[in-house]
Amino acid sequence: MLTLSRESRHYSVLLKACFGSIADGEKRIDHIGEGMKQDYSQLSRRLFLGSGLSVIGAAAARAAAPTPRQASGPYYPDELPLDADNDLLQIAGRSKRAAGDVLHLFGRVIRANGTPVSGAEVEIWQCDSEGRYHHPRDPRGGSQADQDFQGFGRTVSSGEGGYRFRTIVPAPYPGRTPHVHVLVRQGRRDFVTQMYLAGHSGNERDTLYRRLSTAEQERLSVVLERAEGVEPGARRCYFEIVLA
Repeated sequence: MLTLSRESRHYSVLLKACFGSIADGEKRIDHIGEGMKQDYSQLSRRLFLGSGLSVIGAAAARAAAPTPRQASGPYYPDELPLDADNDLLQIAGRSKRAAGDVLHLFGRVIRANGTPVSGAEVEIWQCDSEGRYHHPRDPRGGSQADQDFQGFGRTVSSGEGGYRFRTIVPAPYPGRTPHVHVLVRQGRRDFVTQMYLAGHSGNERDTLYRRLSTAEQERLSVVLERAEGVEPGARRCYFEIVLA
């Protein structure tokens, strides 16, 4: 069982990973109160334990296998939205937020030896809550997609490799189980994969998911948890990206 001192250390590392520094992280969450701090503390334990990293760190981190690659798919934006930040739910200049259940996606980009990857561009793109992409090649999407949903977001990993997005819980569409496309860019090198929902009924009918080994499926699947301390009614998950 973790001691309070270790939990506090985990909490501090998570703040640095997600916000760049402990001080900036504290400023961002102090106005919400102690409940949110406890929520981040619980998430920080999963950052070390759920991802396979232990509190003693280095030995377990060195054993981390690279995250499996997957295809980018046909719906990467032809033209990036004017608002392409890490909050996909609220588009600048629009008063209404996107439809769908709120998801706070936390993660970290590291190398197989456990070294954090800082300064990398991290991008995500996904369909709206009705399974429609903001893309002209999507016969169900394009202008029919939720105009309040950004559909694409970008951020830069912190000094500890951390990243964060506020988006919607991914939705299915004909032929695909719920998923989020994830890209990590370092200079001219792109790494692309997809994130799935663990245990979703559509996974076993999804061709791309079924091509993965059991171990790879586990690596690319996340468990959604309640995130009341972060945002009422929201969910959260943690998706670690290990680069070779």
